[in-house]
Amino acid sequence: MTNVLFTTILILCLFVLCIAVAAYSTWAERKVAAVMQDRIGPNRAGPFGLLQPLADGGKLFFKEEFIPQNAEKFLFILAPGILMFISLIIGAVIPWGQSLNIGGESLRIQIANVDVGVLFLIGMSSISVYSMMISGWASNNKFSLISAVRASSQMISYELAMGLSLLSIILMNGSLDLQVITETQGAWHGMKWNILFQPLAFIIFFTCAMAECNRAPFDLAECESELVNGFHTEYSSMKFGLFLFAEYVNMFISSALIVTLFFGGYNFPWIEAATAHWGENIAGVLSIVIFLLKTFIFVFIFMWIRWTLPRFRYDQLMHLGWRVFIPLALLNLLATGAVLLFV
Repeated sequence: MTNVLFTTILILCLFVLCIAVAAYSTWAERKVAAVMQDRIGPNRAGPFGLLQPLADGGKLFFKEEFIPQNAEKFLFILAPGILMFISLIIGAVIPWGQSLNIGGESLRIQIANVDVGVLFLIGMSSISVYSMMISGWASNNKFSLISAVRASSQMISYELAMGLSLLSIILMNGSLDLQVITETQGAWHGMKWNILFQPLAFIIFFTCAMAECNRAPFDLAECESELVNGFHTEYSSMKFGLFLFAEYVNMFISSALIVTLFFGGYNFPWIEAATAHWGENIAGVLSIVIFLLKTFIFVFIFMWIRWTLPRFRYDQLMHLGWRVFIPLALLNLLATGAVLLFV
């Protein structure tokens, strides 16, 4: 009973956290862009503009709901919901902290400890492309359809390289379970992070994560100068809001996955000593704080790159995916296998 109640609370906390992070990521991104461009950024709604996300959300809620006359209505409405659902559900398999002792029972801070967690996250992220295809086709708009075709081609290209880079991590840790991968990185007093052994796999995964999230410089599916606004051109009100929120939730979850797979997850230096000295609960709360701090660093890096690098041409995007990252990921996988076999 305690475990069921704890899991229910975790689900609610994760949902609220993702929505809050998505809302305030819009504010943070505008502030980051303002600093880089020597501007002030949002500063009208509340102190330092902190109420701006609430104002933007209210605007989306009260805007007119519009559905094109010749659109496929059911699929048109379904598409943004699919994308938001997939964005949120991936967070269920991520271990967000070490453990908490409640009622004498040690409970993991993870909603679903799936034995094939890596396979689950790859499968779920692959499904998200259906939302873009459905929205592009159901809108009955040529720009939206071209955007949907671009998005699907882009995701197929970069998912292959991403999967191959993850195979190297699986070989090293001997498991598809994200909890096991995190615990393995807890050796060496919490500092045996996979980034030390797989820097190339990290670079490939991080770049592919940006492409999966349709973040600049890989935002060819939403290229305003060519495709108006991409696959969500015909969307308004909260349907458009769901696409917007899903992008930022994806960025947050992708950052959490990068931390889990390459930067030790919730582990921090001398985590065993902290647990022994302060107790399981204090160490557990500290591990959550450390995990979120690492995650927010990568969220900032996502934003930094967006406002630093120009958008690629589409042929450059496909060339990078098929002719650079996939061969590099294969070579890295072969080298990892050779080292594990012969060293």
